[in-house]
Amino acid sequence: MVRQPAVAGQFYSDEPKRLRGELQRMVPVGAAKRRVTGIVAPHAGYVYSGNVAGAIYGIVELPRTVVILGPNHHGFGAAAALYPDGEWLTPLGSVPIDAKLADLVREHAPVVESDTSAHRFEHSLEVQVPFLKYCREDVKIVPLCLGFGDYERCRLLGEGLAWAIREFGEDVLIVASSDMTHYESADAARTKDEQAIAEVLALNPEGLLRVCGQKNITMCGVIPATVMLVAAKALGATKAELVRYATSGDVTGDNRQVVAYAAIAVY
Repeated sequence: MVRQPAVAGQFYSDEPKRLRGELQRMVPVGAAKRRVTGIVAPHAGYVYSGNVAGAIYGIVELPRTVVILGPNHHGFGAAAALYPDGEWLTPLGSVPIDAKLADLVREHAPVVESDTSAHRFEHSLEVQVPFLKYCREDVKIVPLCLGFGDYERCRLLGEGLAWAIREFGEDVLIVASSDMTHYESADAARTKDEQAIAEVLALNPEGLLRVCGQKNITMCGVIPATVMLVAAKALGATKAELVRYATSGDVTGDNRQVVAYAAIAVY
């Protein structure tokens, strides 16, 4: 199966040379690379969140295989939808699915279903792929689009994902694709987001899901981030670091109603 880009030309350039130039400007060079287990990276249009995403991708020692966890914004398809095989096309070339790890994820995480329909229009996973392709030409991906909301399934998927990665036997990065607070003032967004980020930094997946619900923090990828934290802890992660935080107001100059973005490394 071949997945065509859904938001090339909208969220990021569909012209290869221009896109490569944009990524070159957004991903810092010369930064010390580190091995990390998981990251949180934003998924808005590159003009708004690209520098935040670039900040995290610029410091990661990228392994060949990357699991991408993204929220299901459209409601299509399975609740935990795995794109099982084939390749995803980008303006920079195709990126294959790592079928071996995908099979292991299905084996160890029964909540997962093979389903391509959830991925057809979803941008949250797609916008990560050009960054991955730019940073490592031979990268492979395992994309999971998540449309459920309870902690129990987060735990089951996260633990199953960790078992699959251990059996896979190679380094794997887990990307949780998420923006932070939506359509509030920059000050209000920061106040709310600090509470969610504190739970990520404390490696507290259940606390993250709880505080977003209790405080009405509109972190659209809270489920992917929760799953990533469960898996990362099971794989031995012991600390996390906020790499960058910004809002759309930093670009537009309008801080009255923003979308916020965070880049976090878990290792």
